[in-house]
Amino acid sequence: MADNYPDTVAYFYTPRELVAMVARRAQARRIALGLRQEDLAAKAGVTLPTLRRFESGANVGVEQVARIALALGGERGLAALFPLPETRSLDQILHADQQRSRVRRPR
Repeated sequence: MADNYPDTVAYFYTPRELVAMVARRAQARRIALGLRQEDLAAKAGVTLPTLRRFESGANVGVEQVARIALALGGERGLAALFPLPETRSLDQILHADQQRSRVRRPR
């Protein structure tokens, strides 16, 4: 697993590997900021057991991950998830303002 390469394409990872990578990065950032688990849990508004589960790579809710990201100053990375595809043709550029809200099944 290429944990040290943030620009590595994510589809080379399993969901469990991605969760573990995010957990390790959050834990490393917490330690670099000199925060104890208790301090971060209080700052993020999550329970200490939730933070411990998160840092161990266990499943926690998206809202808890967002709270932890905000408390660690990592909201930009979280907000950058799921970027829109780049426009590639003139038609796409001309219709860029017509953002779709759903996708229909082909007829």
